[in-house]
Order: sequence, then C-alpha cells, then structure tokens
Amino acid sequence: MKSLSIQSQNIDISSLSGHLWQAANILRGPVDAADFKTYIFPLLFFKRLSDVYDEEYAAALEESDGDVEFAQFPENHRFQVPENCHWKDARAKSANIGHALQKAMRCIEQANPDTLHGIFGDAQWTNKERLSDALLKDLLEHFSSLNLGNEHCKADILGQAYEYLIKKFADLTNKKAGEFYTPRSVVALMVRILAPKAGETIYDPACGTGGMLLEALHHVKEHGGDEHLMLGKLYGQEKNLTTSSIARMNLFLHGAEDFHIERGDTLRLPAFYSGDSLATFDCVIANPPFSLKKWGDDAWTNDPYGRNFAGLPPAKSGDFAWVQHMVKSMARKTGRMAVVLPHGVLFRMSKEGKIRHKLLEMDILEAVIGLGKNIFYGTGLAPCVLVFRDSKPKDHRQKVLFIDASKEFKTGRAQNELLPEHVDNIHRWYEDYQDVEGICRVVTLDEIRENDFNLTIPRYVEPVIEEESITIDRAIANLKEALQAACAAEDRLKALLEKEGLMA
Repeated sequence: MKSLSIQSQNIDISSLSGHLWQAANILRGPVDAADFKTYIFPLLFFKRLSDVYDEEYAAALEESDGDVEFAQFPENHRFQVPENCHWKDARAKSANIGHALQKAMRCIEQANPDTLHGIFGDAQWTNKERLSDALLKDLLEHFSSLNLGNEHCKADILGQAYEYLIKKFADLTNKKAGEFYTPRSVVALMVRILAPKAGETIYDPACGTGGMLLEALHHVKEHGGDEHLMLGKLYGQEKNLTTSSIARMNLFLHGAEDFHIERGDTLRLPAFYSGDSLATFDCVIANPPFSLKKWGDDAWTNDPYGRNFAGLPPAKSGDFAWVQHMVKSMARKTGRMAVVLPHGVLFRMSKEGKIRHKLLEMDILEAVIGLGKNIFYGTGLAPCVLVFRDSKPKDHRQKVLFIDASKEFKTGRAQNELLPEHVDNIHRWYEDYQDVEGICRVVTLDEIRENDFNLTIPRYVEPVIEEESITIDRAIANLKEALQAACAAEDRLKALLEKEGLMA
C-alpha cells in the first residue's frame, strides 16, 4: 500500500481549507460539481470519527497500562467504530473500495443509533461508473495525509473549514446554492436581532446545513454566555436528506454534542410538537425556500396544529405558510422570530393580503427590513427580513419599524456582499427603533391600515433626494427642451394614427 506521512503538527484553517478543496478537485470530471458535497462531507466526517476514536483508544490504553479490552469499552469513546469499519480498513482495500466505504458508514450509523442514524446520507459509493476504485483510492490517500483528531485539529478549526467548503460549493453551484446556503452576514444580522441567550431554545424549520443554529451558538459564546447551556436546545428540520445530514455533521464538527436535527417536510409533517400542539421556542429563525409551490395547502385546510390561524395561503406560494408555522412555534412572552422572504409578501393581495391584515392586527410584527439586491445565491432579487415578537416592548406596540437597507452592500462582480459594517448599521437602526431620514421610520398601525395593510417599504420610507442647484436660464432651457420633445412625440402619434386610419 502506498504510504503517506501523516501531518502531525496542529492544522491551521488555511491549510485545512486548501486540503479539503483539493479533495473536491479530485472528483472533478466523473462527479458533477453540484454533487461534490454528497461525497466530500461524509468522507471528512468518517475520517474525523476514526482519528478521534484512535486518540480515545490510545488514551484509554495508557490509562489502563495497555489493557486492550478496556480501551475498546464503549464508555471510552464518544462514538463507536465497529471492527473492520475504521478508516484504515477502507484505506487498505485495493478493490471494491466503494462497497467497503458504504458498509463502514452504515455499520457506524447502526452502532450509534441515537446520534448518527442516517448521518452519512445516501451517496452511491458502489457506482463504479462514477466512482472508480482508482478515484476512491486517490481520495482516501489524500484525506489520509492529515490527522483530523482533536489533538491536531481543533473543533473550531474543522468547523470553519467545513463552512468554507459549504460556501465554495455554493459558489460552484450558484443557481441551487440558495437551497442550502444563506450568506453568513445575513445570518449574523438575524441572530444579532434575536439576541439568543444561554439556556434559551433555538429553532430553524428550514435549517439547511445548520448555519443559523451555529451562528446562535457563536453569538452566545461571543457575548460571554456558556454555549454549553444551549446544547440540547438547538432544533432544526430539513427536507433534503443530504442537506439534513450535512447539518448534523456540521454541528458535530463544530463541537456541538446534543442537538435535534430531523429530516422531513416541515409544512406537511412538523417534527417537533407537544401533545396536540406544536413545540414552542424562544428564538425561531429561517430562510425558507422563496414562494414555494406545491407546499401542502391541501393538508392545511384542516391543519391539526392550527397553523392556518390567519388564513390559508395560496397554493402557488408557501411564504405565509412558513410565517404562520413560525409564529405558532414562538414561545409565549419570550418568543421572537426573524425570517427572510421575497418582497412580494409585503404587498401581494387576495389571500396573502388577508393574512397580512390578521398578523398586523395581532400586533406581533416589529420590523420590516429591506436588504440589497443580489446578495443571495440563485436570485438577484432583493429580499426582506421580517421580525416578530410574541410580546413587543411597550413603546413598540401598535407600531412597525421600516428599514430601507437596500443600499447597504458592497458591489461584487457576480455577487453583492453584506459586509460587517453594513450589518452593524442595520442592527443599530433596529436597536434604536427611531426615524432616520431616508433610511428608517417608525410607523403606526393606523397609518398601515390607511394603506390597506400594504407593507411596501417606499410607502413609508422616502429616499432623500439631493437638490440640484441650477440657474434660472438653465431651468428655462430645460423646460423648452421638454416642450419640444413633447411636441415631437405628439406629431409622431398623430402620424401613426392617420396611417392606421384612426384619425381624420
């Protein structure tokens, strides 16, 4: 077997990120870029599990003066790696490597049913047309050159590299990236607005790769709280099998141990409930799929959880289904939520207009924030963030804050970017909750009623128009030019009407 020297020194974020990207490049050609994540993430997790198991085994062996049986005790290991299912066992194969990988991953899942069930996803490792033995051999040898145990690769470094890879895959597959990747800066803004505290519960009903839940953990840690008090209090649901698996791996690789990520269709079959009611959480956060069609309106006609309390959303757009599900999932008094949606939810009428009316009359909408264009993958549209609270502060009641943050971005060649300073600005405007000319305005519900519950931001926040200083002579000249242009247009219209016989 080809021997590679295993890197023993501590691994930094740059070298690990580069190494992982090289692993993805090994797949180029036989595997479509959109499918890289299906193979790279399970291999990364498998290697990490095996290396950590080896560290734990060595520590137990030393503790017991070389007692092999003791070193194998389940109590000495965070996760169980059954016999013949270690990374080195798959690496030792020279033929049918895909079969060995698939067997090892399934056996590890079965040996850890409470934590790792289905975590490796459904990649077709045995498909030799796509994954030849030679390609898999190269891939395993590449991964084998790094020790991904805790001693050499800390969880935060591994987690950062993992996020780097998620973003790189999003860059590669721009059109589909929005399905599983929300720009980190937007996530940071939403989490800062919700301001989760240690001990509170966080729920993302469309959790993708788990980025919003992780940002909540980071926020607690950065603000001096004990993030370990939040473990077991992170909840997410994701419909896509591969993406839900990535979310779980992502949390594990960031050092989280006790969390709840469920695979399933949130709008049709929510995973978290208590008795006949939906489970409720302190913070609810999501970037659900925009204007989802065939979202399950038939099941909502008589929704057992009462999520149609403000009305049944249209069959061709599930935006307000997500909103109502999230509102129902907010804890009483402490509950708050932030959700990314297309601007259409602010003004579309008919069924959505009636739902908007009901939500506003409940006085739970606290803020409407319009973001810049082209900052999300897969859509050039400018999205908005709606912020709700089950119990608004006294001085916010019967009011809604409108923020026009559409100019807060750095222009990029393919993608615009919300920078940290932009996030700081928007968060400050939200916290201050007061009028700023041309940017934000606190609007009473009475004024919104007068506008037939339309929430379009320009109705309430007028842009500042810089006055242009011109001379009287220039103004007269401009007027003459405008009149001449109008006369010329009128002459062209007359000629056209005469030609068509519509004017005598």
